[in-house]
Amino acid sequence: MMKKILVSLFFVAGIAFAVKAQESVWGSLSEVSYKISEDEWGELYVPVFSDNIKSLEGTVVEADGYIIPFEGMFKPEHIILSGLPIAECFFCGAGGPETVMEVLLTDPIKYTSNRVRVRGTLNLNSDDPEKLMYILTDAQLLD
Repeated sequence: MMKKILVSLFFVAGIAFAVKAQESVWGSLSEVSYKISEDEWGELYVPVFSDNIKSLEGTVVEADGYIIPFEGMFKPEHIILSGLPIAECFFCGAGGPETVMEVLLTDPIKYTSNRVRVRGTLNLNSDDPEKLMYILTDAQLLD
């Protein structure tokens, strides 16, 4: 009886691990806080990344989401990806800056309003206020 219980627990743990491994990176990226700093133009919020986020820097991750036109137009090799639908992106009130990332693609893509999935190397940005705090480089569109 005890053997059956142990086997069942290992089976359930294996399923939980597999589900966790398939989760989008967005959950981990939400573990960010902010401190107030200043530059020559005034106050700005600087991200403070959790240890979990720092451990992802330089690794290949997958993210899914929606393309937001960049500076009012679509750039096929440099997109902004929102983990939320476009109408609910962070500047529309439903989330924070941790819900978007810049994606630099190796190959141009066509704009779509459908959800897309990309894979690339995660870079963290806490220094350049002109860029987003999450930047995916050498990214590829996944089918």
